[in-house]
Amino acid sequence: MGEMCGKQTDRPHRIAVLALPGVPPFELGIPSRVFGSAVDDGGRPLYEVTVCTADGAPVLSDAGFTVQPAAGPEALAGADTVILPPTHAMPELGRGGPLPPEVTAAIAGIRPGTRLVSICTGSYVLAAAGLLDGRPATTHWNLAPEFRSAYPRVKVDEDVLFVDDGDVLTSAGVAAGVDLCLHMIRRDHGAAVANRAARMCVVPPWRDGGQAQYIDRPVPEPTVASTTATRAWALEHLGEPLSLDRLAEHARMSLRSFTRRFRDEAGMTPVQWLTAQRLELAKQLLETTDLPVDLVAHRAGFGSANSLRAHMRTSFGVSPAAYRRTFSPNSTVQTHG
Repeated sequence: MGEMCGKQTDRPHRIAVLALPGVPPFELGIPSRVFGSAVDDGGRPLYEVTVCTADGAPVLSDAGFTVQPAAGPEALAGADTVILPPTHAMPELGRGGPLPPEVTAAIAGIRPGTRLVSICTGSYVLAAAGLLDGRPATTHWNLAPEFRSAYPRVKVDEDVLFVDDGDVLTSAGVAAGVDLCLHMIRRDHGAAVANRAARMCVVPPWRDGGQAQYIDRPVPEPTVASTTATRAWALEHLGEPLSLDRLAEHARMSLRSFTRRFRDEAGMTPVQWLTAQRLELAKQLLETTDLPVDLVAHRAGFGSANSLRAHMRTSFGVSPAAYRRTFSPNSTVQTHG
């Protein structure tokens, strides 16, 4: 995961969304809706979102109506983050073809160090510009073979909802753009702000698993048991020891069947899922309480402060104490970690 951006400065974080011909309206609207819902404790906007085009002219969406941009390529040059929604009007990109000259010129004007983001097949634009070479990325699972063939230098992972490679982030299809935007808010300003934005948008703060759970497979028999109830139960018992045997017993399945079914439904193993949920709980406790780190670790199910520190450093690159200082600066507890 990339370095967290921390608290708001004296101005909102500037986001430019590049609308290209053939842009789907849903994906185009995601950044404005999600980032527009992110506010600080005083209700002040944390982000300023501007929709622009490569030459400042209107573009035709794939829904048949015209998008009138608020700005031209100058918005890209002044942005802290640039987001690229998909385009359905450049089929040549699926063959590794070049970008139109005006798009190439607009992208070339982006300042070094600007955070670059793609939603769904907006990854094709980043790849065609050479910005994903040698980097991990994702795109819609159904187009992953085409993408991999067209851009062999990109390390494609079609099983995940999004990839955070620090200053370049890519998301999977359509609604995964919402997941990525919320992740960016969480990375920038913490779980409490992201959760508040998610509630305003009436979407879950995060979704379990990755794209693997959405790939077309034969429909299971109606009699096949689900792990959904067990996952809901586990969320209420994260502070307790939750072995695979205990989870399988709750689901009334054999260990083998439970593990296989869990991965099919959640897109990850039970251990990976539990760790992710416990980390989310730990982050919320660090942000919203003054509990000592060892007690946070206990309540989140990590058993010890050392275990929590190790997991947070691996997943986020920071210690619990550093995370608390970033997202809960008014905390009075002196922690070590």
